[in-house]
Amino acid sequence: MSDGLIFNETLYPGVQVSYSCEDILFQDRTEHQDLVLFTNPVFGKVLMLDGITQVTTADEFIYHEMMSHVPLFAHGSARKVLIVGGGDCGLAEEVLKHPAVETLTQVEIDASVVEFSKAHFSDFNAGVVDDPRFELVIADGMAFVAETDRAFDVVIVDSTDPHGPGAILFSEEFYRAVHRCLTPGGILVTQNGVPFLQRDELVTSVARFTRIFKDAAAYIAAIPTYFGGHMALGWATDNADLRETPVAVLRDRFSAAGFQTRYYTPDVHAAAFALPRFILDAVEDGRANA
Repeated sequence: MSDGLIFNETLYPGVQVSYSCEDILFQDRTEHQDLVLFTNPVFGKVLMLDGITQVTTADEFIYHEMMSHVPLFAHGSARKVLIVGGGDCGLAEEVLKHPAVETLTQVEIDASVVEFSKAHFSDFNAGVVDDPRFELVIADGMAFVAETDRAFDVVIVDSTDPHGPGAILFSEEFYRAVHRCLTPGGILVTQNGVPFLQRDELVTSVARFTRIFKDAAAYIAAIPTYFGGHMALGWATDNADLRETPVAVLRDRFSAAGFQTRYYTPDVHAAAFALPRFILDAVEDGRANA
């Protein structure tokens, strides 16, 4: 037991988020980052990297469902999917629920995070590595998208925040490399922080999207773990129609896929692109700054 122990997250200047700790399940310094897994009475298992919350077992389904199902159902015919990051494999589990997906390639820089997650997060990633459609590549995400000769229908960037090894995954160089390996009309989705506290991150990403893609936007999800209100998920594609896929079409695609969700619905999908004014302002500022 670890009675009285507190883990503090200080990602946001001027704000400190604290988690009470019941037990430390694992703690280590990997080649790339400091990692700790502990239990909390509200969020269950909590994974922090370099002092920043990455995933909890209580609400991971919200993040993973919205990161995966929105681009895949919007696209409608995605066969080849790339995940950059996402070492906990929760996102991979959601992508592999789509029977139309033929191959899922996941590029993760830190092999120890994947091995760790297989041991500690089997409640939401069981079966991923045994799926014949799944390929794990241990490599730098920037190098992979810059050098690969493969093309993908959907690319999902499940990264840490733009600090340390994750910073390059928010660069214009990276987004241009992703665009190079997308099929025509393919979709890029990114983790873009909490706009109420990280507005500049969203503005900067949308500006960079706008210089590369024909349609640059964001959609939102409410994820309790990520303090500060709505989380923004970046959206970029050369097919602007995909962002406005009719709800009736989404319902047909969701029904045909044949699986259940806990947060995602076709109606939530459509509504997620209806942004509160202050988030829409950030998106529009990004487009104007391109």
